Amino acid sequence: MNRILFEQGEIRDGRATFSDVRAEHVLNVLHGEVGQTLKTGVVDGLIGTSVIERIEGGAVTVRCVHETPALAPWIDLVLAPPRPRVMKRLLPQLASLGVRRIVLVGAEKVEKSFWGAQLLKEEIYRPLLIDGLQQAGTTAVPTIETFKSFKHFVERKLDTHFEGQPTRIVAHPYGARGARALPAVTSAADPVGAVPVLAVGPEGGWTDDEVECLEAKGFARMSLGPRILRTDTALIALLSRLMEIYDV
Repeated sequence: MNRILFEQGEIRDGRATFSDVRAEHVLNVLHGEVGQTLKTGVVDGLIGTSVIERIEGGAVTVRCVHETPALAPWIDLVLAPPRPRVMKRLLPQLASLGVRRIVLVGAEKVEKSFWGAQLLKEEIYRPLLIDGLQQAGTTAVPTIETFKSFKHFVERKLDTHFEGQPTRIVAHPYGARGARALPAVTSAADPVGAVPVLAVGPEGGWTDDEVECLEAKGFARMSLGPRILRTDTALIALLSRLMEIYDV
C-alpha cells in the first residue's frame, strides 16, 4: 500500500478518520505516530499528503491536502474472462497497470458459469481495484462492463464504446511481435491522447471466427510468441510490453 486512498465522502473539513485495513497498515507497517506525513489521495481524484493528527483505539485521524493530479489510465481492455479465482488475482494488477475500462465478453471458450460469479458484483470487485490503485499510488478506478454475447458486443456495441480510438490490438499467438503490430492500426491522424484498446482471449484462446470479427473492426494481431500462455500471464506480459512502447 504505497498510497492510502479515501472515498470522496470520507474527507470532511479537510480531515479523514479511518479504522480499517488502512489504519492497520499505518500503525503496524508504517509505525504511524502523531505528526507523521502519509502519502494519500482521493478515489477518482487528486493525490497529495496527509498528516496524522490523532490515533485512538485503532482509529487514525489525518489532515489532508490533495492538490496534484494522479497518473491517468492509458489503455482499455476487452477481456474474455478466465475463471473467477484467476480474475480475482488479476483485477488489482490491472488497476495497478493503468487500465481504464475492462469490458468482459463471453467468447466461445469462456466458462458459462462465470457470469453467475459473486466477483461481478461491484461491492466485491471495487475493493480489489482500489487495492491495486493503492499499490500503484494512483486513483482512477477502472470501470467494468459485461457482455455475455461476443457477437452482440462486437457487431453492435464495440464501435460506440471505442469511438475515436483507432489503435486496436488483439492478442494472438500468430501475429506480429511487439511494436511491429502497431503500425497497422496507428497513424499520424490518431486523435491526440487517444487510448489504445487491447483484446485478450480466454484460457483456450480466441476462435478463428472471433479473431476475424475483431480484425473486421480494425484490430491488428499482436503476439508474444508461439507459446500458449494463461490469461493472467499473457495480460501482464502484454501490458508491460505496451507500457514500454507507449512510454507510460
